[in-house]
Amino acid sequence: MLNNLSFWEKSTYLDGIDFAVIGSGIVGLTAAITFKEHYPKAKVVVIERGIFPSGASTKNAGFACFGSVSELLADLEIMGVQAVLDLVEQRWRGLQRLRERCGDENIDYQAHGGYELFLKESEEYDNCAAQIPFLNKQLAPIIGGETIFAAEKDTRKFGFGKVQNILFNRFEGQINPAKMMNRLRFIANELGVQILTGLTITNLVENKNDVSLGIKDGEEIVAAKVLVATNGFTAKLLPNIELQPARNQVLITKPIPDLKLKGTFHFEQGYYYFRNFENRILLGGARNKAKVEETTNEFGLTPLIQNTLMDFLQSVILPNQPFKIAHRWSGILGVGQQKAPIVQKYSPHIGVAVRLGGMGVAIGSLVGEKGAKLFI
Repeated sequence: MLNNLSFWEKSTYLDGIDFAVIGSGIVGLTAAITFKEHYPKAKVVVIERGIFPSGASTKNAGFACFGSVSELLADLEIMGVQAVLDLVEQRWRGLQRLRERCGDENIDYQAHGGYELFLKESEEYDNCAAQIPFLNKQLAPIIGGETIFAAEKDTRKFGFGKVQNILFNRFEGQINPAKMMNRLRFIANELGVQILTGLTITNLVENKNDVSLGIKDGEEIVAAKVLVATNGFTAKLLPNIELQPARNQVLITKPIPDLKLKGTFHFEQGYYYFRNFENRILLGGARNKAKVEETTNEFGLTPLIQNTLMDFLQSVILPNQPFKIAHRWSGILGVGQQKAPIVQKYSPHIGVAVRLGGMGVAIGSLVGEKGAKLFI
């Protein structure tokens, strides 16, 4: 317990902290690495309440994506063209920074492309297909390819049920989230970053020259600078930040013989998503069916969402094909009225780098670097 520390523990781990990062997910570890890259002799400590990152960094589906056609078009109506392009650029640059830092092999990066499904002939599909030339032209300078989105001609090759139309994104990829976090932890450890798990920060107090961090069941920790990278849990520490938690529920099947799916798949503006992982179907989402109930920072599974996912799995992904569920879990995202991340100084010694909008794999590296540079 922190109220019974030895001199060695206190002096080695808790005294003289130059930079404290709260949250050991992709943003937090990237920020800590960036601090060390700029200040090799600084004492950088990452503080995590769980054994693993508590929100979504090791609980997501491993999509290396920047937005499906219907999702981007919906964002255009709300945010406008330039804001959407800026956001896509941040996601794309973040993905490249992640791959550069970690190496594709270390995160099991695979570039199989991404697909968006439409279950019936509709105005939504017609509108999406009609806007593909516009999106391709706008995104070409960012992504570096003229044809980003295109209509998939063979809609039957995956054996889906009810699917009438498919749009293809050849620049989408996928990773293994746990391997990504293992690699980031390895890099951080190599640089001398200290990662302390099992510590819950209860409050932050800004002092004249530093910040006091209140610890549950223990004494305070003092750091010269603090970066909050807790995404969906940020309101517990900084209640004035415009951010809401969003729970996403996920399931994965047992291995399915001769599973032919390859790539990442989206449905209903990205609210549903699935992929093949080791001949299993990993499926998540459907929180748009219960947005109020899923606006929570509590982990858990609900009959409504799980039944919705099961129905989608049975009727669309694997029609007339037997399968068994191996595991179910949930993760907590950070979302808001605006999709752009929040990276700013909250006070002279406290910074915040949060609100990844469900795109942490893509944008997290860039957000972490920008968060660190608030104090560099």
